[in-house]
Amino acid sequence: MSTTVLAAGDHFVLPRLLADEVRAATSDSDDTVAVRELTLPWPHTPFGPVAEVVEASGTEDELIEALQGVEVCVTQMAPLTERILANCPDLKLMCVSRGGPVNANLEAATRHGVAVCYAPGRNAVATAEHTLTLLLAAARGVGDTHTDLRSGIWRGDYYDYDNCGIEIEGATVGLVGYGAIGSRVAKVLVALGAHVLVHDPYVRPDLLTGVAEQVSLDDLLTRSRIVSLHARVTDETKGMIGAEQIARMPRGSVLVNCARGALLDYEAVCDALDAGQLAGAAFDVYPTEPVPADSRLLKTPGIVMTPHIAGGSQEVAHKAARIVASEVARYLRGEPLAHCANADALAARP
Repeated sequence: MSTTVLAAGDHFVLPRLLADEVRAATSDSDDTVAVRELTLPWPHTPFGPVAEVVEASGTEDELIEALQGVEVCVTQMAPLTERILANCPDLKLMCVSRGGPVNANLEAATRHGVAVCYAPGRNAVATAEHTLTLLLAAARGVGDTHTDLRSGIWRGDYYDYDNCGIEIEGATVGLVGYGAIGSRVAKVLVALGAHVLVHDPYVRPDLLTGVAEQVSLDDLLTRSRIVSLHARVTDETKGMIGAEQIARMPRGSVLVNCARGALLDYEAVCDALDAGQLAGAAFDVYPTEPVPADSRLLKTPGIVMTPHIAGGSQEVAHKAARIVASEVARYLRGEPLAHCANADALAARP
């Protein structure tokens, strides 16, 4: 038998990385695997909604043409919509090399008998490291001092007591969420001498032993000099940190968010920085991306910002390709898929 795979990469998870990993993972397969390549425009062109799916790159027409005769698609950003599914009858497996398949219409995929896989944990290390980078930068005022120095201004007054930063050793740091990213951040903070508090109602207590103390959100806020967000966005967590929660933090605290913009009220953060309630903040994610030119975030002192790049490393691209290629190999061997978002899809296929 022969199986045709489309490696629909982009300028981060390159098509050749996907293709190479698929070939390596299926080298001992009884099937002959033919791999086609397609390059989507992200990140040179921002992702966005495509028909009914979000955070996708490329067009429906482009994918419909590329998927003709294709049984398996491995991608990061390609959309999988009702229209694409209706016009690509050979497709049986879509492997999305992201932490979640937000660019796929799962309900429609299940009806059409197309299994959709994803790549959990692919960027956990990169995001944890980036979180620590921003946390340390915000704690020591690196953003403003860097900007001043690049402008030719030597600010000796940063040695004033009220302008000095926070040391991690001996500090209490609160992590809201203790998944693959939060747990890695916690271990490094402990190694630096911090006392780590965690608020995560879903974490197993044994995973915290020797690392962190599980507390309520209110307790975490009132005790932590630095707070870092690592929660998923749900109806329960949207806007979970606003003016009321920030007011509970010790005056002169630091707030970090490399998770999702929807967790946080950014206007409240700017108010708190202006009032001195917060000494610093660091963000990689925002309520609107790209950040609008008139946003207060661009004008408020004390903020360190990066453009949603926490999950971007060369290693992540390789890991993402490797994870989805492994799913292709399982599929060809007739084995259960490891990370399938709609496990009943193949059974539903006519």
